[in-house]
Parts: sequence; structure tokens; C-alpha cells
Amino acid sequence: MKQLLTVFVLLVATQMFGQLKLEGVVKDSVGTPLELANVIAINKETNALETYGITNDKGNFRLSVAKNTTYSVQVSYIGMKTAQAEISTQSTDVFHEFVLEADNALDEVELVYEMPVTVKGDTLIYNADSFKNGTERKLEDVLKKLPGVEVNDDGEIEVEGKTVTKVMVDGKDFFDGDSKLATKNIPSNAVDKVQVLKNFAEVSQLSGVTNNQDNVAINIQLKKGKESFWFGTITGGAGVAGATDEDGLYVLQPKLFYYSPKYSVNVIGDLNNIGEIAFSRRDYFNFTGGFRAPSRSSGTNIDLGSNNLGFAALQNNRAKAINTKFGAANFSYSPKKTLDISGFGIFSSSRIDMQEINSITYTNTDLGVPDEVTESNTRQRSDLGMAKLSLLYKPNVDNQLDYDIMMRVSKESQDADELSSVIGNTLQYESSSPFSINQNLNYYYTLSDKHIFAFEVQHLWQDEDPFYNAIIEEKSTYDNTADILGLDMDQINYNVNQDKRVKSNQMDAKVDYFNVLNTKSNLNFTLGTIYSHQAFNSNIFQLLDSGESYQPTPTVNDGLVENDIEYGFLDLYVGLHYTLKAGMFTFTPGATIHAYNTDNTQFGVKYNNDFFKILPDFDARIQLKKSEQIVLTYNMQTQFTDVTQLARGLVMNGYNSFFSGNESLDNALSHNLRLSYSSFNMFNYTNVFANINYNKSIDQIRNITNFESVIRSNSPFNSAYADETLSANGRFQKRFGKFQASANGRFSYSKFNQFIQNIRSVNENYTQNYGLELRTNFREAPNFEIGYNYSIQDNDQGDTRTKFYTSAPRAEFDALIWKVLTFKTDYTYNNFKNESETLNTYEFWNASLAYRKDKDSKWEFELKATNLLNTKAQSQSSANDVSVRATDYIIQPRYVTLRAIYSL
Repeated sequence: MKQLLTVFVLLVATQMFGQLKLEGVVKDSVGTPLELANVIAINKETNALETYGITNDKGNFRLSVAKNTTYSVQVSYIGMKTAQAEISTQSTDVFHEFVLEADNALDEVELVYEMPVTVKGDTLIYNADSFKNGTERKLEDVLKKLPGVEVNDDGEIEVEGKTVTKVMVDGKDFFDGDSKLATKNIPSNAVDKVQVLKNFAEVSQLSGVTNNQDNVAINIQLKKGKESFWFGTITGGAGVAGATDEDGLYVLQPKLFYYSPKYSVNVIGDLNNIGEIAFSRRDYFNFTGGFRAPSRSSGTNIDLGSNNLGFAALQNNRAKAINTKFGAANFSYSPKKTLDISGFGIFSSSRIDMQEINSITYTNTDLGVPDEVTESNTRQRSDLGMAKLSLLYKPNVDNQLDYDIMMRVSKESQDADELSSVIGNTLQYESSSPFSINQNLNYYYTLSDKHIFAFEVQHLWQDEDPFYNAIIEEKSTYDNTADILGLDMDQINYNVNQDKRVKSNQMDAKVDYFNVLNTKSNLNFTLGTIYSHQAFNSNIFQLLDSGESYQPTPTVNDGLVENDIEYGFLDLYVGLHYTLKAGMFTFTPGATIHAYNTDNTQFGVKYNNDFFKILPDFDARIQLKKSEQIVLTYNMQTQFTDVTQLARGLVMNGYNSFFSGNESLDNALSHNLRLSYSSFNMFNYTNVFANINYNKSIDQIRNITNFESVIRSNSPFNSAYADETLSANGRFQKRFGKFQASANGRFSYSKFNQFIQNIRSVNENYTQNYGLELRTNFREAPNFEIGYNYSIQDNDQGDTRTKFYTSAPRAEFDALIWKVLTFKTDYTYNNFKNESETLNTYEFWNASLAYRKDKDSKWEFELKATNLLNTKAQSQSSANDVSVRATDYIIQPRYVTLRAIYSL
């Protein structure tokens, strides 16, 4: 790593000292500076585009050029004649002024080269070929090279720190609500332009009266010739594993696409047992499908709860063994200009084996809670499906009608064998088959330029049925708990089961009226409602040695071991917001008045609560330049819980965790403050964004936790003590020549109150993440990327304080050799330690070598190896309200596969 860093430093130094500055100014015929004019420099000897830039608000530009070289410099601007000058450099910086003349005959202007980056209002347009060097295979490979665009570890696209949730291809939605499927599957050779649409408005009628500053979409323009016929790739391969007991490896990945002006079809498939997860459980549950709640800005948050299984989560999509099957199809059809029909279907099936070792430190050790070490072996089976159909009818510019329906269905189960240093061995089984239907209907009507109406309604129906079973084999360690639960103790072991059923029905609707007062201001009146109804049933029972079912009666919680509760929630609200634009400032103050009603009925008793609340909010934006802004937002929000928190009967969240609800819980109230800054500066090739968020929660729902050894019981209540969180993150990115450097940081601090054995303590958690990165983007030469990530997790929990440190230097290399071989490799070293010693060090090294006769060849053959060093485990730390844990995860061994890729 040190030698590689030295090579990079020498390369950077050589690049920087061999460069000159070509500076200048671009004006129109009357001397007015032209902002966002495009400037490119073409090397006269090689006839290659060597560098480019965009003028700033003063019309200035700055290019890095080589010494003793002659360039053809072209300057273009919308509505102006393109100017061109031949400039020769020697050993000193050069200055040149360009004056552009008006020209309406734009079709006559012909540029030899396309501008790599063009700024048109709120749209950034990247010419993909300007950033390719021939080693790219997926859209992700292209996006990583674009200034201002990032692809995170989860495959999601980020622009200026904002996650892109909508990806379109030639203007048609591509699996609406997710960007990962696009980055991982669209072939790079089909991409002509990447359009980043900032301030993106889903409804054009509302673009001038709604705040879309945080909405970012991406549109992929296909190359000419990719229209009206199928394109894509089909990959098939086989291989061997590092362990002799592994079955043979296989991979099959068809990715087919068809686009025409009238309709489009995308088909993606992935079957493999090599750990390449196309669509994880996390992706499934985070997949929004493009649905957004109408009440998202009302200030009301109601949690319907998550009654999914307590699946152990994958770490970096790695596990002991992973076998996946994935299939997805997306279509759009426009039978006429006024009607668009689109939809998708997704199915994902996985069989995952996991093995992990946890070292757990519980808070307040002076209360007698022992530290614990657990080792678990888990087998997960997951079949997930979803489908969506969308209709958009727009007969004219004044009317738009949308309808969406999305269905989710899944069947999951998990077997876990867990050995605890305190409780002994426990066998666990969980299963669930949830089902949900989400519908959305929107209508937008423009009466006139001054009066716009919007109606939005969304309905969710959801049915969840999780089942849990635990067999505690070492009875003596569980006798106290068994006695409290009222179990039959004259059995070989304790076989405890729980059935749960949660049915949710929620409607969210609102009507907006926008009154455009003038070009600088408008009023927004809102009338809305949220209605929610949940039914929750649960029962804990014991299976005896005879096979009979036994209903226990606990000695605690008033003997309540069953739940049968109905929970209703109603919110009626009216809001008023005023938007004023004054120069570079935009202010949007407002408030919403809510009338709330909550009630729950259980054990023959009804609990009811009615109250009013006024929730103010404020948004201020300072547009310093066209591509630089500061945003300050404040809002007050109410948080309402779900039915399971209210249910008084005992619930088993695990063999070592029990819960009983509180029927009289009130809502929590939070103050949220956010300050952000973003700048995209093509004058000095610098991109910066930073965010600071502060949250203070009052009457927060907290748990009173009581321990019996490591077995805990929880009961919620509204805490009289405020909880606070503060987080900050930012990224600085700068390009110089063919090099791009970036630095990023993330900090979070949380202070919350916990109550254990009726003793209050204040917990403070600090998390810090820092990263440095340097990468190249040569067209002909090999490319490198080196980076370093460092993280600190500091947990202060009462009388217990733990610190974990992770340092991870990494390097990547890719090269196109003799224009037929593509070699890629990446390496990461991880050091995981606490304050006194290193707990684990582990390395990952992957490599691939692909052969393709030429760039137009239909066939490509690839030899790919993952985990070449045969690393056995990886580590990380985590914390919750009552404990901190360090975890070692056993992962897949070395895999080597040979693949054949056919391109349509």
C-alpha cells in the first residue's frame, strides 16, 4: 500500500508540475460576461479533446493545459455563434478573451467534439463517451467517473449528497423508486448521455409552486441505434470454490432491453450461488415503488410498525453461503400521446447460511447483568415478490390524472441454532407470509395561471402473520424465566411459541390549492386527513413433550399473555404556506393545524384521546449562484406509535426479550433543524456539499427495561426527559487534469435517556467516519484509485464505555491491454480494534481478466475471482439502547468462475 501511494504521489506531482493555466473570459458583443458558457481545448497534434471547462458568474474560465502545445479552443453558448481560436502554449500561463456574437441559426453550428459536461438551468448533461476508457461494463462504472455523481456501497446514486430515487431511460421510468437496478444492470455501451435533473418535479403543473430542491432524478439517453431493437447481455458461467466441500459454482445473468418511442421492455435475471446478490431483502423492504405519502409535509408521522422477521442482516452482502434467484421485468406503453401505461414485476428468492460470533457488553454492569458471548448458525429462506401498475392520463397541459397500484407478497423462514455463554443452546424458528396492497390516485388541475388544484389520496392494506418458536435446551439457565412465564417446568426442555397477526388499513388524502399572487410569491392552502386502523392478535403457548399445547399464565403483567386489540387513529388538518422570492432569497414560512383522535380497545376497555396541535415549519434558500446554494429548514413534527406498542398482553420478541405495551401512550413531539450547502463549480472543477441536522424529541417513547441475567423485559412510556441527536456530513471533490481527489466525513452524536431496573442513565453515542480518495481517468493509460476510510464508534452507556476503531485502506486498478484484454482488481485491508488491542484484521482481494476481440465483438470471456486471499471472517461493531456488541461474520471462501458474455 505504501509503495502504491508513493507511485500515486509521483504521478500527481508529474501531472501538476507539467501543467499550465489557460485562463480567460467570455463576453457577449456588449461586454456582458456570459455564465455557463462551454469551453473545450482540442490538442492540434493528437486531435483529441484534452480538457474542458464552464465559465463562472463573471464569465471567467480556467483550463489546465500542457506546455509547448498548440490547441484549438472552442467556446459555445446557447443563442450565440461558436467562437474558435488557436492558442499555443510555451512555459507560462496564457490568458485569452472571447467575444460571442448573437446567432439564431443554431442548426448551422457544428462542433467537432461534444462538451463533456453541459449545464442547462437545473440540468447537468454528461457526455458518457468523454469519461469512458473501454473498461466499463455497467452504468455504475460510468457514473463513478462523472464529477459530482457518486455510487454508494449499496449501489444507489447520490448527487450532491442527495439520493436519486427516480431513474429514467429515454424519459421512461426504469423500476420507479430505486436506482440500484439501473446502476447494476444497464450496459455502459448503450449510454450516450447522463442527464442529472435537479429540482425535479414529478408534476409539471406544480413545478413553479412546490419546493423540489431535494428531488433529483437521472435520465439515461441511449445511443443512436439502440432504439427499436433488443440490446443487452447474457452471461453464463461456472467455477470452483476454495473449500473442497463446496458444490460447483454457477451463474446465469440475462439482461435484455428494448426501447422504442411507443413502448419499452426491460428483463433482468440472475441465478447464482457465488454471492452476487442482485436484490437483497434490504432492497426489497426499502423499495418505494415511487409511492410518496400525501401527508409527508404535514408534520404528522404515524408508524404502522414493522412485524417482519428478526432476520440477521448481511454485512456488505457477504455471508457463509448465498444462493439467489432473481427475475424482474419493467415495461412502458404509450398507446397515444395523452396516455402512458407502465409497470414492473420483481421476484427474488434466496437461501442464505450465516455464522456469527457476538461479544456483548451490557450497560450498567453494576446491576449484575453479565457480559455474553453468542455463536449462531442460521439458515434463511426468503421468497419475495412485488408488482406495480401505473396509469398516467394527461389530455392537455391543464389536467393530469395518475393511478398506481402495487402489491407485495412474501414467504420467509429462518432456523437459528444459538449458543450463549449464559443461557446455553437454543433452537429458534421463525416464519412469516405478509401481504400488502398500496394504491395511489392523484389529480392535478390548472384553472388558470393564478389558480392550481391538486388532489392526492393513498390507501394501504397490509396483513402480517409472524410466528416464532424457541426451544431452550439447558433448562436450568431458564428456570427463573420459565417460572415467571408460567410454563410447565416438568418437561425435557422449554418449547415456547408465539403466534402474531397484525392487520393495517390506512388512508392518507389531501387537497392543495395554489394561488399564484405574482411572479415572486404564492399561497398554498392544504386540507388533509389521515385515517388508520390496526388490529393486533398474539398468543404465547408451550408445546409439551406429549405434543399437546399448553397455555401458560404469567406471574407478572396481570397474567396477560394474549392480545386482541383494535387501534384507531384520525388526523384532520389544515395548512397555510406562503412562498416569497426576493433576489437570491426564497422564504417559505407556514403552519399546519391538526385535530387528532386516537383510541384503542382491549380487554373490554376503551382508551380515547382527543387534542389539537399547531405545527409550524420554515424553509429559507439562498441561491448564491446558479450552482451554489444554502438551505435552512425547520419543522415541528408529531410521532405516533403503532398498535403493538399499546398492546398490554405479553409479547415474546425473542427467547431472551419480552415486551408488554402501554395502552395510554401519547405522541412524541420533535423539533428538526437542517442546514445544508452545495456547490457545483465547473470553473475550478470543485464540488462541495455539507449538511448539519439537529433533532430534539420531547415525550419520546422509551422503554423501562428489567434484566433477569441477560433476559430482559421492556415496557414503553413517554419519557419526561428530552433526547437529542446531532449529525453532520460533507464531501469535497476536486478535479485537476486527469486526477480527481475527494474527502468526506460523517459525524453523528446522540444523547438519549434509558431506564434499567428503574434507574435512569444518560447514554451518549458518537460515530465518526472519514474518507480520502484519489482516482485517475485516463483515456488510454491504466487507471488507479486509492482510498482510506477510518471510523470510530464511541458508546457511553451509563457506567460502561466502549470504543471501536476500523481503518480500511483500499486500492483499485483497471486497464485495457492491447485493446482486447480488460484487467480489473481491487484490494481492501481492514483493521478492527478496541482501545487496548486489535480484535481482527482481514483483507479482501478480487480480480478479473476479460477478453473481447474488439469493442464491437458480440462475445466476451471473463475469468473472475473473489476473495482471493480466502479470508474467513469480517468484523464490525454496533450498539442499541442496552448493549454494545462486536461481531465476527463468517463469509464465503475464494470463488473462481469462468464466464461467457454475449452482447445483443
